[in-house]
Amino acid sequence: MDTSQTGAGHDVIDVLAADHREFEQLVAQLTATTEPAERRETADQLIAELVRHAVAEEMFVYPEMREHLPNGEEAVEHDKQEHHELEVLMKRLEGLDAEDPQFMETVAELRDVLSDHVRDEEGEQFPLLRANIPTDRLISLKDKVEAAKKAAPTRPHPGAPNAALFHKLVGPGVGLVDRLRDRLTGRST
Repeated sequence: MDTSQTGAGHDVIDVLAADHREFEQLVAQLTATTEPAERRETADQLIAELVRHAVAEEMFVYPEMREHLPNGEEAVEHDKQEHHELEVLMKRLEGLDAEDPQFMETVAELRDVLSDHVRDEEGEQFPLLRANIPTDRLISLKDKVEAAKKAAPTRPHPGAPNAALFHKLVGPGVGLVDRLRDRLTGRST
């Protein structure tokens, strides 16, 4: 389906691809600045958005991939491993001072894993999802993903199980706690 006919944000794939563009812009902004406070704020925003995106994918997109893609289980396991790598890097980044030389090294590692993940999704998985899932289903998944992103945690929790059931049952509560913590610490999300 040609997304230019449907308009931006028409279905779940449009939403996820728009998230990818946002991540790329945040990484570019992060690497372009030398101001520690701006780096910290941009890194925190990137972390929050990546966590929300990953949780929503795991809750609603991965089950569809398992069901509808020829190599669905393998693709999901690969993506979950990349999500875990990203979570570990985000947790490390969250704990580093923006002036620490390891901060930008960690940003570079995060960018590389993220770029590979985006390439896999946009180059292979998204076209297969569009070819194998009816349009009305992709549109209804958009609403579910957007709702999940609003309730999702804003901080990485690499020790938490990467399971849709965990996110559905515990994720909204963790998200609420994270957002309260963000408000109390002045972290922007």
